[in-house]
Amino acid sequence: MIGLEAAQTMVAGAMAKGAEMGLKPLSVVVLDAGGHPIAFARSDGSSPGRFEIARGKAYGAVMLGMPGSAQMARAEAQSYFMAAVNGAFGGKVVPVPGGVLVRDGSGAIVGAVGVTGDTSDNDAAAAVAGIEAAGFKAEP
Repeated sequence: MIGLEAAQTMVAGAMAKGAEMGLKPLSVVVLDAGGHPIAFARSDGSSPGRFEIARGKAYGAVMLGMPGSAQMARAEAQSYFMAAVNGAFGGKVVPVPGGVLVRDGSGAIVGAVGVTGDTSDNDAAAAVAGIEAAGFKAEP
């Protein structure tokens, strides 16, 4: 499980990576294995709608057990599947990179991190850095 302290470390690590890479203002959310928010932060200058995008990236990852990159590939190959998934989850899934699975030492999915604000690939890189900063394994 991801505790509050670890979730806050993930957020701080993702934000630090974004600053190091010179990314646009980021928003970062950490969800538990049930899709519930543990921690969130929005950089100064980040638009207010970014929480929902970050949550959607992480929510799709944790609910489907596949990172945003895999969801995007699935959406490109089988758009009807992702449309059905989004219908089942009330439109909450954003199937693009930046939704990164969090795995514990045994490989179990314990949550997901969603990052938004820059390109999807840069968002994913920031999420990975945050997850690894907290001692977990990232699956981008």
